[in-house]
Amino acid sequence: MHLHGYDFYVVGQGFGNYNPKTDPLKFNLVDPPQRNTVIAPISGWVAIRFKADNPGVWFLHCHLDDHLAWGLNMVFLVKNGHGPLATLEPPPADLPKC
Repeated sequence: MHLHGYDFYVVGQGFGNYNPKTDPLKFNLVDPPQRNTVIAPISGWVAIRFKADNPGVWFLHCHLDDHLAWGLNMVFLVKNGHGPLATLEPPPADLPKC
C-alpha cells in the first residue's frame, strides 16, 4: 500500500484478521519504521500512524491495478489546520472558472 502526501510509521502488522483487543498491545510505538509504501502480508493487515497535517485529498492504494477494482484503495480528506503550513491557500482571484 502507498500513501500519497505523507510518510507514515508502520506500528504493527500481522496475519489473519486484526484483533482490536490483543494486536495493539504488540504495536511498536517507540521506534517504528518510517515509510510511504508498505507491503501488507497475504491475508493480513498493517497498522500505520501519521500526523494528518498536510491539507488536501490524499490517495492510499495498492500498486497492483487489479487490486484497485477489488477496493484496496481509499482517500483521506485532510482539512485545514492551524497556521500557514497546515492551511491551503485560497485560489487566486483571477483563476478562470470551469
